[in-house]
Amino acid sequence: MKKNRTTQLMTNALTVIFVVIFLLLAGRFLYIQTTGEVQGVNLDEWADSRRTNSYTITAKRGSIYDRKSMPLAQNRATYDLYAIIDDTFSPNPEKNLKHVADVNKTANALAPILEVDAAEISDILTEGIEKEKFQVEFGKIGSQLSQETKNEIDELKLPGINFREEAKRYYPNGTFASQIIGLAQKDDEGDITGLTGIEAQLDNELQGENGSISYERDKYNTKLLEPNEVIKEAKDGKNVFLTIDQKIQTFLEDALSQVVKDYNPKRITATIIDPKTGEILAMGNRPSYNPNNLGKVENWYNDIVSVPIEPGSTMKSFTVAAAIEEGVFNPNETFESGRFKIDQINRPITDYNQSWGTISYLEGFQRSSNVAMSKLVWEKMGTDTFHDYLKAFQFDQETGIDLPREQSGTLLYNHPIEKLTASFGQGATVTPIQLIKAATAIANDGKMMKPYTIDRIEDAETREVLKKNKPEVVGNPISKETANQVLDIMGTVVTSEHGTGHNVYNLDDYSVAGKTGTAQISNPEGGYLVGKENYVFSFLGMAPKEDPELIMYITVQQPELEDTESGSAPVSYIFNNVMKNSLHYMSIQPDKDKQEPIKTFEFPNVINKSTEEAKNNLEKMGLDVVLIGDGDSVVKSNFDHGEKLLTKDRVFLVTDTPTMPNVKGWSQREVIKLSQLLNLDLETMGNGYATSQSIKPGTAINGETYMMVEFSLPDQTSSEEQKQEEKENQEESN
Repeated sequence: MKKNRTTQLMTNALTVIFVVIFLLLAGRFLYIQTTGEVQGVNLDEWADSRRTNSYTITAKRGSIYDRKSMPLAQNRATYDLYAIIDDTFSPNPEKNLKHVADVNKTANALAPILEVDAAEISDILTEGIEKEKFQVEFGKIGSQLSQETKNEIDELKLPGINFREEAKRYYPNGTFASQIIGLAQKDDEGDITGLTGIEAQLDNELQGENGSISYERDKYNTKLLEPNEVIKEAKDGKNVFLTIDQKIQTFLEDALSQVVKDYNPKRITATIIDPKTGEILAMGNRPSYNPNNLGKVENWYNDIVSVPIEPGSTMKSFTVAAAIEEGVFNPNETFESGRFKIDQINRPITDYNQSWGTISYLEGFQRSSNVAMSKLVWEKMGTDTFHDYLKAFQFDQETGIDLPREQSGTLLYNHPIEKLTASFGQGATVTPIQLIKAATAIANDGKMMKPYTIDRIEDAETREVLKKNKPEVVGNPISKETANQVLDIMGTVVTSEHGTGHNVYNLDDYSVAGKTGTAQISNPEGGYLVGKENYVFSFLGMAPKEDPELIMYITVQQPELEDTESGSAPVSYIFNNVMKNSLHYMSIQPDKDKQEPIKTFEFPNVINKSTEEAKNNLEKMGLDVVLIGDGDSVVKSNFDHGEKLLTKDRVFLVTDTPTMPNVKGWSQREVIKLSQLLNLDLETMGNGYATSQSIKPGTAINGETYMMVEFSLPDQTSSEEQKQEEKENQEESN
């Protein structure tokens, strides 16, 4: 009886436990059925996610262009190679093989294109198959492949070989205004982000907004007939147009590279500005870097806006401007040069030459006399008045230029010695852009212009101008009459036999107003460095003198000079070459009598004209004509009807059957223009002039075609050799 009662109790307990468990499970199932959730996870959404593919539609980063819409920074597609090796991906292999079935064949086909051993590719594929992976990637050898490489692999039609497209920031001109344009690279999340320069300054505008796409698919990754596709369009970044002129910047980059090669200086800065508007037309530094191939970067900063220096004697232009404005500068008045001592200083102010004797103040400026400037400040206008002019020229504040990391120099103006040395650019510091900004007042009738590099920002799709910069007058430190007198006096620095720029900065066809500078370099251990090369050699130049169209300021720090060379040698090389070529390019008429005027033409209408007729008419005008193809009629040209051009300009006439010309010896600008005319997918390497091309001359051009062109600076051959080579290239092109 006792045993039966125990059994009955156990049975009842088990029944209760079973009922409780059943009720719990039933309740759980009822809850899941009612809510459709398990542990906070929506089962419908989970099921959808298991059979839904979702992808991010990456917004295209906006491009950066020069003032004439030549691309300076843009996105370029690169490709990562991967292979599907799971045989389940090919449910019907006899009709549609979609995975790598023949490892050796695939490896042997890819190896020569990827420039690796077939065994390396075979090992990657075999290891993936052994580990039962669905797909494998190829690491460095298969990443960031060019369009050309992808096309070669596509032509092989290898089963299972696929590509993943990715965007890479690409800079068509390489080492070209790098510290202005800046650098953008992928961040940890895979987005291209600006790090320096305009890329960083306008990162929000350039970025854009990513979109997305999702759809339902089967287990073979094939989209269903009713995929419930959801698309959120990406919004591309805005395009930025700079004030930089690619042609003038190319003149500058070539000159800087040549000076680095010949003189190996520690630093170079050079800036070209339109004094009437404040637009920066070119700006370059050395050391610089190639954003496409960084290597070891010596200098990330744009020294022109970020590194204050003692300006040296170029500051004397502003001292004289202040004295003229105050009515205390008499060019014919004389003074005793050599040394100047007042009771308030321990050591006298001295000139670099002690033998000039009694000279006029005009000659003092021409010879760059420190004593002349000190006497003008101390004896003529007074130190407080001069300080007011330094502030009027805004040497005590940043320029507000639209570039990152701008610094301001420091006006040391507390003690008598500092008030004297400031008059000839020692002690106090300024950035090159501060000095350039102040110089616009001299070249622009007394009106000082704010410098800027961003012309406008446009919507990438609609081309609507969202923001447009305009010239801005930020000060009027001197009158128009004073500015004209200063220009005349600065002109004598170049023309006078006493001038420090005589026979150095004297252009053949344009008059120049300028001021040389030789600034000492501070010694970290105190005082200044000594030695012939331990200076910052500089030149502030404007041309043409009577109505300057361009201002150029150059600094070259510690160049390696021969015994017979002066510090002006590398500076004048940059100024003379870049200023002359830039003025000619801008169609500025020479203002020297011995120079024949440059002929300009309005480009005639050549579209749909006979090829032979158009070519002959243009050659009669003295133009250099390149025929693109051997068709009977002209369909495109690099100049529009009515556009002004010079006799030295190269004209492209694209015929109705275009073929690739020989571009050897062409500038980057010309090659880029050709690629736009022919709708080529252009990739460039290097800087300077074309040395090789991937498409052979004479090849027919049909639609979008990839082309790689390599550039380098020209060798120092004789001018006759260069002319002969250019003639041969032209004959081959035609």
